[in-house]
Amino acid sequence: MQFINSLAAKAAKLPFSQAVRVGDVLYLSGQLGNEPGTLKLVPGGLEAETRQTMDNIAATLEENGLSFHDVFKCTVMLADMSRWADFNKIYLTYFDPDRLPARSAFGANGLALGAQVELECCAYVGKP
Repeated sequence: MQFINSLAAKAAKLPFSQAVRVGDVLYLSGQLGNEPGTLKLVPGGLEAETRQTMDNIAATLEENGLSFHDVFKCTVMLADMSRWADFNKIYLTYFDPDRLPARSAFGANGLALGAQVELECCAYVGKP
């Protein structure tokens, strides 16, 4: 088992690991739409937070030699499930339409930092 934190994640002193690798799977902690290296959400509402969330996930994947192509499972938490379609418009642009990960979603109030979206992913580390 390998516990992974970038220098920025270590500097933030959060009470969890950015990611954990177990065997051929990288488990990414839930990501928010915060500006990298800060605990401040990007302005602009759900759409902006979703883009930043996906970009934050992309950065963690890239730091580990991976991309969205390697993601096989996502869990979505939305503060307002009526915004599901708005979230999906942005989320789908990050994936190949023939390689969409398995996914679960639920509404959640009280997301960290008052976020409108949180997303966690699992990625396959082994290469075929």
